[in-house]
Amino acid sequence: MNMIRKLLFPVALLYWLVTFVRNFLYDVGIFKSESFDIPIIAVGNLSVGGTGKSPQIEYLIRLLSEHYQVATLSRGYKRRTTGFVLADHQANAKTLGDEPFQFYSKYPKTIVAVDENRVEGIDILLGLDKKPNIILLDDAFQHRKVKAGFYILLTAYGDLFCDDFILPFGNLREPSFGKKRADMIIVTKCPNNIDELAQQKIKDKLKVSQPVYFTTIAYDSNVYNESGQLSVNKIKEEEKVVVAGIAKPIPFFDFLNANSNETLIFSDHHNFEEKDIRTILNIAKNNKIITTEKDYVRLKDKLPKNQLYYLPIQSKFLHSDNDFDKKILDYVEQSSRNR
Repeated sequence: MNMIRKLLFPVALLYWLVTFVRNFLYDVGIFKSESFDIPIIAVGNLSVGGTGKSPQIEYLIRLLSEHYQVATLSRGYKRRTTGFVLADHQANAKTLGDEPFQFYSKYPKTIVAVDENRVEGIDILLGLDKKPNIILLDDAFQHRKVKAGFYILLTAYGDLFCDDFILPFGNLREPSFGKKRADMIIVTKCPNNIDELAQQKIKDKLKVSQPVYFTTIAYDSNVYNESGQLSVNKIKEEEKVVVAGIAKPIPFFDFLNANSNETLIFSDHHNFEEKDIRTILNIAKNNKIITTEKDYVRLKDKLPKNQLYYLPIQSKFLHSDNDFDKKILDYVEQSSRNR
């Protein structure tokens, strides 16, 4: 794989040039970005997948929902529909995509919509009878047709954008100097015990002037299904099958002490087909099947309900969460006041 990427280096240089020119044309106003009279926060990254966008969107939903009507707008990756879809009681992972359906399932008071055309999606949201006070754009850092009011750039602790290169030689969607568009940067998936010296070294490597925050993945102490919950400590001791269709599943497996159990790894956002279900059931037999929250929304109607459980996660700030919250709330309040 590394050799193939090296051979693709000339293609990466061409892609670098294309993305540089595109961003330049937006920056100087030749390509137009649409602004809206509503607070819009875009959450995204420079690399391909695996930086923890969904937990960060959920953090913002919890932060803002008490005082504002929040809407999320995603493209709905790997959904089987097109155009604008508003989540309702008939929604599922096929109509919305797994992550938007997860938002809708967990936060029913939040307006959840998908549209590959974000400008049209925002226009439709603003035309609703129950329209939002704020819109969270999921995975929209490169979506320059919309000019958000606030940009949050995520980069994973073990895969910093400053250590990467542009596709297809590396994993970056655009050159790393795209970081200048961010209002703040969050280093995600950090070890719980990362000290201040290590954090400062990362800040120095990133070479940014914006505020930098550090978060980790906080796993729940229970696994859940539609019937109830079980202690993770109990689950760790049992024979089980652990299933993951996410970008970087190893920490998930490690937390569940899954090394001595059967583990099944699928591609990120994997659409589970009949043969996948047969494989899972043949391996699991009568043992419990533990999966991620994102995979659960795609598996829950395909596997026995009393056998399948999911493990929730949250984004947890290692420090300065009050400062982060204040910056977000100040932006939303100021933007709302200026409308």
